[in-house]
Amino acid sequence: MVTWITLTGLASAASVVSLVLAGGTTPLEWGAGPLTVDSLPRVTYVAHRGGAREVPENSMSGLMAAYQRGTAQVLDFDTRMLRDGTLVVMHDPTLNRTTFLGGEVRGLDGREWQAVRLRPRDSLPGSWRSERPPTVAEVLDRFGGRIMLMLEAKDPHSLGRLAALIRARGLTRSVFVNSNDPEVARRAHRMGLLAQLWRSAEQLRRDRPERWRSYVDLLDVDHRARDADLVRAVRSGIPRVWAHTVLTPGQRDRALSLGCDGIITDAPGRLARHPVRGVQGLSGGSGRRKSAATRQRR
Repeated sequence: MVTWITLTGLASAASVVSLVLAGGTTPLEWGAGPLTVDSLPRVTYVAHRGGAREVPENSMSGLMAAYQRGTAQVLDFDTRMLRDGTLVVMHDPTLNRTTFLGGEVRGLDGREWQAVRLRPRDSLPGSWRSERPPTVAEVLDRFGGRIMLMLEAKDPHSLGRLAALIRARGLTRSVFVNSNDPEVARRAHRMGLLAQLWRSAEQLRRDRPERWRSYVDLLDVDHRARDADLVRAVRSGIPRVWAHTVLTPGQRDRALSLGCDGIITDAPGRLARHPVRGVQGLSGGSGRRKSAATRQRR
């Protein structure tokens, strides 16, 4: 069941202006072809949920702002499946925290999703309007091939549908598919997708990451893990090891000094303003997004 949540800080629901989604803006261009994982720089920055400390999380306007600011080379978002199989962008299993509605996401169908409106947090910098959370297809159509994407499959049984959307757009080398479950990562790999596996600090104490190197393209590690656990992950043979969810320059610099080659952050703009310190061969923040021709794989 879906219920309305009482609006706070607004005179009425009528005062909320919905944002016209991507279809009303100038289309982005692919250029010579879709960007792929091979275009990523030696150290990669990821805007987690679009950069949730700086923009409304998992929103089209937030992802667009992160893209245009150019402080990250990868846009991250979360996916869930509605009862009719529609794939949408949402982190939580319920609507309560981030929208003006309440109830389970999976209780809606695609038509009902049109009425959902995000509730931007008052603590965000700048001014943000309410808008409908996008579908996964809309995000892939808006950004796919123009910047690397990272999506977390919150519903493992949706993996087949996600794979179909990604394949249909020729984006199998342009989208990381993330899960906390090694078996889901294995399934993603068998489907020809870029498999990403995230692990908590507690899980990393027990993990043997080298077991996953045959099918995990990206290991996503908790920056709060012990030094020894992060180093073991870096030395596992998995091609990329990126640290989540980083908020401060000090957290970033520690992860990089231990060998991580990517930073997943809620605050890409903040990190871009602070040069990397104490890491040999690195200087400056994440910098502006480079063109496909000038990017090189590490």
